[in-house]
Amino acid sequence: MTTYQNIFTQVQLRGEPEAGIALPPGSEARIGKGTFNYWMGLIGHAQIGPVYLGWTGVISLILGFLAIEIIGLNMMASVNWDPIQFVRMLPWLSLEPPGPEYGFSPFVPLAKGGWWILAGAFLTSSILLWWVRTYTRARALGMGSHVSWAFLSAIWLYLVLGFIRPMLMGSWAEAVPFGIFPHLDWTAAFSIRYGNLFYNPFHCFSIAFLYGSTLLFAMHGATILAVGRYGGEREIEQITDRGTASERAALFWRWTMGFNATMESIHRWAWWFAVLTTLTGGIGILLTGTVVDNWYLWAQQHGYATPYPSTGVVDPATLGSAGQ
Repeated sequence: MTTYQNIFTQVQLRGEPEAGIALPPGSEARIGKGTFNYWMGLIGHAQIGPVYLGWTGVISLILGFLAIEIIGLNMMASVNWDPIQFVRMLPWLSLEPPGPEYGFSPFVPLAKGGWWILAGAFLTSSILLWWVRTYTRARALGMGSHVSWAFLSAIWLYLVLGFIRPMLMGSWAEAVPFGIFPHLDWTAAFSIRYGNLFYNPFHCFSIAFLYGSTLLFAMHGATILAVGRYGGEREIEQITDRGTASERAALFWRWTMGFNATMESIHRWAWWFAVLTTLTGGIGILLTGTVVDNWYLWAQQHGYATPYPSTGVVDPATLGSAGQ
């Protein structure tokens, strides 16, 4: 039966804009009264606003704008301020960190990597203030702080790549450049330099949790869409008055997988899988170069990888040392 496939036939509701619950005393006013947009309604709720920024949101947006402005103007300068070349070359343009000769000093000439440090400082401050905003907004609404801690896991990986690991290595040059393809090039060179990141067990954990996240979100999303005709998307109502949607969803997984998740547990699984993706990834990056110099040799030493068959030729990589 294909007469009702809600992946294509979303129903948009209209009414008075929902302003939300009353804010605690001392809170800044919300911005806007709320409007509806058809196109936004195709991917989410059609109501836009009101928005609560607060001082943390305002300062975060200002600092984020300054960071993007510094990065963008440096990229524009690298193509002699030619807007056509800027658009054409944008995926390849970058703002590079200071060279190894400057170590981890905060005092670097702007043209030699100082702009990168300044942009990074603004961007990091913006992200941290946005985290404060997510935490305080959750508390103001009487919610748990699950979103904030999930966001902090992503911030952990960001800080490891751009600040914590370079600090431990004693050089800004270990950090990731700002840019699309330069970022990818850094990742490839990083893996080659340290003996193939695929042999980093924390990288393996991170990829496993990443793939697991995609599977869990696909399973959950597909299940709720599949029982949408029975009101399955109204999860709170389905918990208190099950009706037929939750029963059918549970039966489907019990019949096909042997057991079924609950309305709560599927979100707990998805939360943990997503959080552990960046958490374990950050640990793996942090150990690279600080504890382990060559992940392939480390894997051989710990029975994690088999050595290449002997060809009589000495592999120069085997003459180095791997961290214990």
